[in-house]
Amino acid sequence: MRKLIAVFLIIALFVAMPAAAQRQLSLIRDAEIESTIRAYAEPLFQVAGVSPRAVSIYLVNDPSVNAFVAGGQNLFIHTGLLLDARNAGEVIGVIAHETGHIAGGHIARGQDAIESAQRTALLTTLLGIAAAVASGDGRAGAAVVSGGLMAAERTFLSYTRSMENAADQAAATYLDRVGMSAGGLLSFFQRLEDQELLPASRQVEYVRTHPLTRDRIDFLRAHVARSRYTDAPVPDGLQEQFERMQAKLVGFLHPRIALRRYAADDPDTAVQYGRAIALYRQGEVEPALATMQQLLDREPDNPYFNEVVGQILLDNGRLAEARSYYQRATRLLPNEPLLLVALAQTKLAGDNPGDLESAIDDLTRATAQPGGGSPLAWRLLATAYGRAGELGMSAVALAEEALAQGDYEIAEQQAGRALQTVARGSSGWLRAQDIRRVAREERDD
Repeated sequence: MRKLIAVFLIIALFVAMPAAAQRQLSLIRDAEIESTIRAYAEPLFQVAGVSPRAVSIYLVNDPSVNAFVAGGQNLFIHTGLLLDARNAGEVIGVIAHETGHIAGGHIARGQDAIESAQRTALLTTLLGIAAAVASGDGRAGAAVVSGGLMAAERTFLSYTRSMENAADQAAATYLDRVGMSAGGLLSFFQRLEDQELLPASRQVEYVRTHPLTRDRIDFLRAHVARSRYTDAPVPDGLQEQFERMQAKLVGFLHPRIALRRYAADDPDTAVQYGRAIALYRQGEVEPALATMQQLLDREPDNPYFNEVVGQILLDNGRLAEARSYYQRATRLLPNEPLLLVALAQTKLAGDNPGDLESAIDDLTRATAQPGGGSPLAWRLLATAYGRAGELGMSAVALAEEALAQGDYEIAEQQAGRALQTVARGSSGWLRAQDIRRVAREERDD
């Protein structure tokens, strides 16, 4: 009987939940890739009536092919999908589909469907337990539970397929509105179509979380056939961004593959970009820097090329050289938080007291930007304030770091320390009050 109850509780928590949501996500940050995804997504958000600033985009370091929306307006894209995509049109098509989920409020409505399925499962489980007690035969109860759980799953999957159809239709509309072809989304689905015939354990994760049906593919094929934008090419700039993004990911995540794939004598910029990063990842610092310098000769005002050179130099202890490249990058993109944080690192890694105030300014600017309040940024800011003797503000930054990590107990403790030190009524004191209140509310929940 205890086993039956335990099985129910597990299923009630995980029924139809995407596999990616069932494990802790490994997120990575990269200013260039995030900028590329934003360039693809924001026109779609705008025509969908979704505020671009309201949507948070996360890059998941996961080789599986998947993208999904969770927690309202949070878009998660796996590195595996970006590496598997054949062109920018496929990535844009997937983002258009996920935008359909956001604009349609499918996450909130999906939660209602989950709760309905859970109620069905709960009722059936209770009936199964009663049957087992009455008959003295656990198998009878298990049969009732099994049948009920299957019914709950069918109900939820029916709703899921309806949401997927609606998101496809919305995606086709959004792509038309921005003057782009839905052919990328169609080709992506067609490549995954055969996955439906495989056992669930062998399917690409996107198929498991976005059940494909013949009707969905037929709809997209019919739309592509009649759309006036079917033959509209992806703008050159977007395709070039895709090629550089993909080469960068291969170089960082799979450097050996990158060195085999990207030839030294190929003049293409994306090819040499991926190769330079792979050389750096393999410890070939000077060849990596030489290749990056060739790219900078072509595009001296490319902030991301300057950033990569700065990263290579910083990782190898060449702080003064690294700082000059990060300074150039931040002049080109003055409000990019990841670049500001890296620049501050070069200043804090040295022992020049005069750099403290400048580092604090960089980190304050970074944390004020959307998406800039990373745990690393707050930790560095706490370090800088601590070295400057501003222990109260250091405690505020440590409280922010804990809050960003979801450690509400530490956040409350550090906020309490800050309130004992910073001037009452100051901006730091007010922020510490807010952090303590939020931390307590989260702990109570």
